[in-house]
Amino acid sequence: MDLDYTPADDAFRAEIRAWLEANLPQAMRDKVLNHKRLSRDDIANWHKLLGKKGWSAPAWPAQWGGPGWTEAQRHIWDAECGRIGAPPVLPFGVSMVAPVLMKYGNEAQKRRYLPRILSGEDWWCQGYSEPGSGSDLASLRTRAVREGDRYVVNGQKTWTTLGQHADMMFCLVRTDPAAKKQEGISFLLIDMKTPGITVRPIITLDEDHEVNEVFFEDVKVPVENLVGDENRGWTYAKYLLGHERTGIARVGASNRELAFLKGVALRQKKHGKPLLEDPVFAARVAAVEIELMALEVTAERVIASAAGGRGPGPEASMLKIKGTEIQQALTELMVDAVGPLAAPFDPAFLEGEHEHAAGGDDDAAPLAAYYFNYRKTSIYGGSNEIQKNIISQMILGI
Repeated sequence: MDLDYTPADDAFRAEIRAWLEANLPQAMRDKVLNHKRLSRDDIANWHKLLGKKGWSAPAWPAQWGGPGWTEAQRHIWDAECGRIGAPPVLPFGVSMVAPVLMKYGNEAQKRRYLPRILSGEDWWCQGYSEPGSGSDLASLRTRAVREGDRYVVNGQKTWTTLGQHADMMFCLVRTDPAAKKQEGISFLLIDMKTPGITVRPIITLDEDHEVNEVFFEDVKVPVENLVGDENRGWTYAKYLLGHERTGIARVGASNRELAFLKGVALRQKKHGKPLLEDPVFAARVAAVEIELMALEVTAERVIASAAGGRGPGPEASMLKIKGTEIQQALTELMVDAVGPLAAPFDPAFLEGEHEHAAGGDDDAAPLAAYYFNYRKTSIYGGSNEIQKNIISQMILGI
């Protein structure tokens, strides 16, 4: 089943495009288009701006304050945001924990947390990966021991994206160490201001503070913050990962980056001619473009099949694999296109603090950092090797 666009969808696209053109702050757009870093305020302010329009949670039903858009409309929204260079809406609250709460949370949890996610009042982070428990997430060792009306949590999480800003964490913890590893895990909501939590930065190769280690030492979490049933957290975790992997495909953003790549390759010269006219380089660009076209069709089919409220299935693994492979290929081609011009590294320029001086090419200056940052995409959300196992078992039946 494919998405069927109607005249109403075409009118919706025109409305979305006009609103974005009129309301997306130019400074934010420039950062995205030029591969500069977004600040916490950039992300928070964009969320609030969308919230005033009622568009901060495109996939949410109207029941919980979302726009109640169809699958086709949500796909159009993603494509138009990608095209224009809109900052991403932080997914941890809107696209990851919120669907879990809607499906598995109790009424008190929905009433408390969903409005705060929608408004941007709460900034969420994800407590999944641990040292030694990445791709094999079910081997996690962070413990939660129930003592009366609270759990006492001890352990460590790692690669916690933007955890330094977070108000809340959705966290996988082991509540039954004697059970099979998938069967002894629970899903807790943890206030990051709780005593006993320590957040330590991990500075990545591009000198950015995007990820963190989080340590828990006798952290007391109310039992009311348990989502669903104790020891059934693996079910909720898989449901959440399906939503995360669908979003990782980033078709709209990759279409924008393809256009950027072509622009760079037209300006760069090889033997006096635009690099894009070089047969070998042009063939590499064409190969990625064909893959991206196929990914977009596949994404539309997956979105259409999810109509009626069914969560993303194992097909999301296909989107995750191909989407991240395309993202990495595009960043590699960008660096190849500018060659030595990508070598100067100027963190202050990436933060938007001043114009670039070293090397003299503002398009090229952020590309090495961009390339290195995107090596992570085939790992997070479940490594691509694990996704291939999921496809072989759940789709091919091998």
